[in-house]
Amino acid sequence: MKKGASRRPPGMPGGLDAVFGVHAVRALFERGEAPRELWVQEGEAGQRLAELVDQARACGARVRMQPRDELDHLAQGAAHQGIAAFCPPLAAEGEASLWLKLEAWPHEAPPLLLVLDGITDVHNFGACLRSADAAGAHGVVVPKDRAAPLNATVRKVACGAAESVPVYQVTNLARALARMKEFGVWVTGTAGEAESSVYEADFAGPVALVMGAEGKGMRRLTREACDTLVKLPMAGSVSSLNVSVATGVCLFEAVRQRTPSRSRKL
Repeated sequence: MKKGASRRPPGMPGGLDAVFGVHAVRALFERGEAPRELWVQEGEAGQRLAELVDQARACGARVRMQPRDELDHLAQGAAHQGIAAFCPPLAAEGEASLWLKLEAWPHEAPPLLLVLDGITDVHNFGACLRSADAAGAHGVVVPKDRAAPLNATVRKVACGAAESVPVYQVTNLARALARMKEFGVWVTGTAGEAESSVYEADFAGPVALVMGAEGKGMRRLTREACDTLVKLPMAGSVSSLNVSVATGVCLFEAVRQRTPSRSRKL
């Protein structure tokens, strides 16, 4: 082995993505995806994770007990919680699937979509997926070009959100946004030079929130396809936030507006 090269854990399945943590592995089963192999930490973890182990065996997965240091090495700093599943790489859904779902969307639950334009960093992509899952977004839309791949690193950063939030890949983002409008979706883009604050936007109805890449922001055609532009008010010395942080702030403003207010009982 060359100096500085990382050691590959013995027996690690090739061609598969590793998914770490109880929540992430459970999300696999909830979406009907069976891992090919499951690694469980030796000792008390086997008893604590017995339910997931039984589910894996019922799906025909190979279960292997491993020492903690092997899981630590595999996770490379991620919180594995004593369990790792190996499964085929994720694939984004096509735009035809998005149009079918919007066409059949229940009127009582307006869609909330996150659109990422030019987000090429896998760590930012994974963090955006995690925020989308936490905010209850119904899907994440990305272009085929200038987009981070849906790979194992994204799955690790997303902590299970990559398995629970649908990702739709579209050929032309500007055209896709125009098509969303035909389904009654209001397209709100984020830009530092916008006049309105994100807190002035209306997220109560069907909304697609568009986030651009740090520095460059949204592409021109994407910007022109938006119905309105909003910005995050910046009170400090920095001019912008990390895109995944900004995404979380904007999504949870949508959550606030969509949460029914509860009057106090006297």
